[in-house]
Amino acid sequence: MKIHREGHTLLFVLLIVLTVINGLVNYFFPGEDTLSKVVLLVSILFYLIILQFFRVPYVNTPQDPNLVYAPADGKVVVIEETEETEYFQGKRKQVSIFMSPINVHVNKSPVTGQVKYFKYHPGKYLVAWHPKSSTENERTTMVIETAQKTELLLRQVAGALAKRIKWYVKEGDLLPQGGEFGFIKFGSRVDIYLPLDAEITVDLQQKTKGGRTVIAKLNQ
Repeated sequence: MKIHREGHTLLFVLLIVLTVINGLVNYFFPGEDTLSKVVLLVSILFYLIILQFFRVPYVNTPQDPNLVYAPADGKVVVIEETEETEYFQGKRKQVSIFMSPINVHVNKSPVTGQVKYFKYHPGKYLVAWHPKSSTENERTTMVIETAQKTELLLRQVAGALAKRIKWYVKEGDLLPQGGEFGFIKFGSRVDIYLPLDAEITVDLQQKTKGGRTVIAKLNQ
């Protein structure tokens, strides 16, 4: 377990702010032991809550070109056949994973492959489960092509709380299966668009673990 680099500055500043707050309480309310203990306890709990947002557990993803792993920790909220209009211009199977504030926020590549397409879209901040969030919210779109020439599209979608999408890839990059490609601060959702002949191996409302839960099998 480690702390993600996206949280280093925030956690350092927050530690200083909470230390100052506790120091001011002790200075202006000397002898108020109960108040000091309550403020200290609240500060510790709040810091631990923010700290867990940025945790990164160690994950050893088994490499298998026929498997598609979950790109994020969370819960499956969409499994459907849909029209993908940005890149494929055709029907695909969509699986969407909702990341709550208590989930790990790292996004991992579901397959090994090359980034063939990447684009950032500014947009709204509708709640992540809103039907239009995939096309109207702030988001990124990434297409990965496997060695077998199968293309998968992944979309990071911001939500009402998550207004900081981070990505660490560009077109032409090679991604290993389970490799980190992005981070969404304070949760949201990740959509993955699969070929129509892919076999979905998860159910609605099922919990997933990024780089560990197999969400589909490819017919390659």
